[in-house]
Amino acid sequence: MRSTLMRRLGLTAALAIVLAVFGLAPSASADPAPAELAFTTDSATTTPGGTVNLSMTITNNRTYDIWFVYQTIDPTWLTTQRPDLKYGFTGCTLATAAGNTPCSGTGPANLGTNYGTTVPPGQSRTVTLTLQVAADSGCNGNIGFYSYYYAEFSDSANTSGGPVYTPETRVLCA
Repeated sequence: MRSTLMRRLGLTAALAIVLAVFGLAPSASADPAPAELAFTTDSATTTPGGTVNLSMTITNNRTYDIWFVYQTIDPTWLTTQRPDLKYGFTGCTLATAAGNTPCSGTGPANLGTNYGTTVPPGQSRTVTLTLQVAADSGCNGNIGFYSYYYAEFSDSANTSGGPVYTPETRVLCA
């Protein structure tokens, strides 16, 4: 009985070694996402009447160009539950090698066209929305957003992701 068990374990170990040598064993590392979206803010806090710049960066991790991006941005549920919180997007810029250029489509809209034309492999594009908090806005609430995106590549592949959440911005009483 014991020798049968040892033979089975020996066969299992030998099979595992063969699979590992020929690269058929599962890999421990995962490939990066074909495209990823990241958010940053230029300030962790603001006050009524203040502004915060919300930057969204899409990175192309594939070996093909990104030809098309569709992106939405919407307030989180907790943000929508604050009737005293008043804010809006008042500006949009695309970071380019020549400096920032204006873009359109601010708010909960298709932001994809704002990333510029093609995003080459290994490169990123950043769009920054200016969030203006109304002077008569309520205080002590978090402003948060989430986003879904869809990207198409020059090899006809596509990827989608989300929800991707923004860093929360705290509205402090002045």
